[in-house]
Amino acid sequence: MQFTSEQRLGDGVLEREFTLGEIPGTLWTPGAAPAPLVLMAHNNGLPKAEPRLVARARYTAARGYAVATIDAAGCGDRPRSATDEQARADLRRAMQAGEPVDEIFESFIGPLVENAVPEWQTTLDALLELPEIGGPVGYSGGWTALGIRLAVVEPRIAAAGFFAGGYVPRAQREEARQVTIPLLFLLQWDDEGNPRQRALDLFDAFGSKKKTLHANLGGHTGTPWFELEDGCRFLDRHLK
Repeated sequence: MQFTSEQRLGDGVLEREFTLGEIPGTLWTPGAAPAPLVLMAHNNGLPKAEPRLVARARYTAARGYAVATIDAAGCGDRPRSATDEQARADLRRAMQAGEPVDEIFESFIGPLVENAVPEWQTTLDALLELPEIGGPVGYSGGWTALGIRLAVVEPRIAAAGFFAGGYVPRAQREEARQVTIPLLFLLQWDDEGNPRQRALDLFDAFGSKKKTLHANLGGHTGTPWFELEDGCRFLDRHLK
């Protein structure tokens, strides 16, 4: 892992860009060390510099957590195949036209998850070698399909917070039954991009004995700010 830049933010948070082979990432660490680690994934395809993710990461780091995100394969500025670009365009067109999107979604998101998981695990290995990070590890993000797979295959993840969850590939819907760690599941009741009933069915499918659903009125980007504070309290209960 090579750090390429750093800046000191408010509340003593240190923000550093890094590269790990071909993987670009950002790490935020609080003033106190060692700190528990939160992997903060963005929605599939968006860059790690997405403003809403950065705001959540900085807030969470100020609450005493090391927070890391990466641009996994096919995300952010990393190269995308012509097939991926066509699938994205087909998916956008179908959703705008109100057409069925399940098969397009499966063929696109499924491989994206498969390719992303090993890179997140490689990143986790490197992060846990840093003296300023002490574990345990949590997951927080809007890429619910990725979070489900990581929660199943990665025993170092002790708790997870998921957003939305209406469109999740069939493979991860089946895997949800194997997820047993504590969960906080956020749902926007009027999310135009995530069917409500699918999200509720996914919440029901999780095998966790400790799972909490927070539902708020509004569209996809309308999650109330207080949910970020509640999310940190959830992390406090299970990572500290």
